[in-house]
Amino acid sequence: MQKKSTVYVSYRLPDEWISDLKKHCNLILHKKEGTIPSRRKFLANSKKADGVLAILNEKIDEDFFRTNPNLKIVANYAVGYDNIDLKAAKKYNVAVSNTPGNLAGAVAEQAMLFILACSKRLVAGDKFMRAKKYKFWDPLLLLGHDVRGKTLGIVGTGRIGSQLAQMAVAGLGMKVLYFDPYPNKEIENKWGARKADLKRLLKESDFVSLHVPLLPSTRHLIGKKELGLMKKTAYIVNTARGPVIDEKALVQALKSKKIAGAGLDVYEFEPKMAPGLRKLNNVILTPHIASATYAAREEMAQIAVQNILDVLVRGKKPRNEVM
Repeated sequence: MQKKSTVYVSYRLPDEWISDLKKHCNLILHKKEGTIPSRRKFLANSKKADGVLAILNEKIDEDFFRTNPNLKIVANYAVGYDNIDLKAAKKYNVAVSNTPGNLAGAVAEQAMLFILACSKRLVAGDKFMRAKKYKFWDPLLLLGHDVRGKTLGIVGTGRIGSQLAQMAVAGLGMKVLYFDPYPNKEIENKWGARKADLKRLLKESDFVSLHVPLLPSTRHLIGKKELGLMKKTAYIVNTARGPVIDEKALVQALKSKKIAGAGLDVYEFEPKMAPGLRKLNNVILTPHIASATYAAREEMAQIAVQNILDVLVRGKKPRNEVM
């Protein structure tokens, strides 16, 4: 009988989500729910494994690969993989996979939720009520902005950006501009989206939603200069990766009312936020939960499991290899 491979699962996932992995491999499980292992613990357990199912909090660098001679695959439990040194993975002949799946819909919904909540000042209204400040109906209380018929600028039109375009046009009659290195004929033909350069998109959009991966070319894609191009009545939403926005510049733009507001699910130095950000009342903040639906997170786990089994049991490349 062939010896079972060993897999380290660095975050405590529900047993039923990784049941296939249990059938075919020996597992080293991070036991305490809702926590992540220390760096020392993560490296020590990874050394014992042929495969690692990791979450994006783990820094998987050259030192990690160098000290894991038996490692064959790292399955990242995330769509993004900016936490992994792909050059080092290639150097040490370790496969790397991600979990694209159908979570695009969940993330697109969160982006649209930010757009609606920001424009209607939903969180401010909730806080107002909880503080018992509501005394009478006031025609000028917490005025916001309409969404229907306005222009949405989508930066990056992969699966998430494309689904957001559909929601915006079909659901709210919005107009869509998009910025992407490649033309997206599907959203152009179906939803009337128009391709634009970033400068034009920022100038003309009432809402800007970011959906690009974190690459050297997208780090600080939105900085002081770019924020200065936006309308004073415009909102920016980020459900992609924190460093796509220069967070300090964003704080200043929000403080000085150069833009109307923002909705953020990710942060440049996550989980930390730029000084002053949490004190602002024109930004909505959530803790990286855009894909946090039961269906999406379970599917992500199952995709990661199948990627591992592809390599360790089936002897082939992972179906979601990223390099």
